[in-house]
Amino acid sequence: MSDRIFPTAQDAENAFYEALERADLEAMMAVWAEDEEIVCVHPTGPRLSGQDQVRESWTQIFAGSARVRVHVTKQLVITGMMVAIHSVQENFTLEGEERGEQESRQLQGRDSRPAAIVATNVYLRTAAGWRMIVHHASPAPGQAEPKPAREASPKILH
Repeated sequence: MSDRIFPTAQDAENAFYEALERADLEAMMAVWAEDEEIVCVHPTGPRLSGQDQVRESWTQIFAGSARVRVHVTKQLVITGMMVAIHSVQENFTLEGEERGEQESRQLQGRDSRPAAIVATNVYLRTAAGWRMIVHHASPAPGQAEPKPAREASPKILH
């Protein structure tokens, strides 16, 4: 059990993104509730549940030699007494060498623009402070590569 206490859900969220940028597995798992009912969905990935699957996914992500920078924007927070929901846009840029092919596609487009990911983070107030119970991330709309332009054809409006 982690001895780190997060007094607010925002403190837990800040720790989550700090651990992600540092590729620090222990700091990452300290944010998560020590419960088998946690859920994590990485962009374009399957639903993972439980400590073992969540830990293994972060282990694989952090195994790459490149590090990411994350700038969180468009945060919407809904907070209750026991649960907090944060909807955010994560703007990723890679630093250093390329990571594995799968993660490179998940985190960064083929060009140098930041990859935009929409994420929902759910936190639960526990006896040990606020802990993450759900992280669900998906590519932001409009991130698909543009389609090639067609030959100009007359437009007919009805």
